[in-house]
Amino acid sequence: MKAAVIVFPGSNCDRDVAVALEQSVGTPPLMLWHGETEVPDLDLIVVPGGFSYGDYLRCGAMAAHLPVMREVKARADAGVQVLGICNGFQVLTETGMLPGVLMRNAALKFVCKDVHLKVGTDASAFTREYERDQVVRIPIAHNEGNYFADEGTLDRLEGEDRVAFRYCDADGAVDDEANPNGSQRNIAGILNERRNVLGMMPHPERLADSQLGGTDGRPMFDGLLAALD
Repeated sequence: MKAAVIVFPGSNCDRDVAVALEQSVGTPPLMLWHGETEVPDLDLIVVPGGFSYGDYLRCGAMAAHLPVMREVKARADAGVQVLGICNGFQVLTETGMLPGVLMRNAALKFVCKDVHLKVGTDASAFTREYERDQVVRIPIAHNEGNYFADEGTLDRLEGEDRVAFRYCDADGAVDDEANPNGSQRNIAGILNERRNVLGMMPHPERLADSQLGGTDGRPMFDGLLAALD
């Protein structure tokens, strides 16, 4: 599997996801600098977490208009798998690759903690190693993770089985108390129509090694290898 991680000024999770990918794939991914205008042949592109361009204007707004992201969008349109994590999810919504927006957390505070997620679908390369309705523990760290879309878009996401993850409690209950940021319908991650683009606010790369305190994020990277190798 040929993978690359986009590196923006302000990225702070690019190395983390590179380590997680190397653990699953066996070889390090290409670290693709934001100024590149050409993207080599790849099976997977990761848009990592962090604070691209200092979150000026809006989170992900400046990064979304770079030539490299036009290339990423073109590759996604051609079927390449694209994973956007945290700020990467924000970038993907700003490019229009995923619907909706990520707004300020409902409490207007930065949230950094482990949360529980209920797997919404196993029908994607990203989630194939999880079971539908499985509860996993994954860290979050964001100030703008409050997912918003109009009711028609939300209904379509649910009707097309494109809600990849929802915030829940340890027993799998999806309710307001388990929602850390106010996201509509407790949505933590969504897929595009072709199911080859996933955006999610939680950080699977931060819990992909037992030395980090858990491995609930590891199946995502193992599943991508199984699907794309």
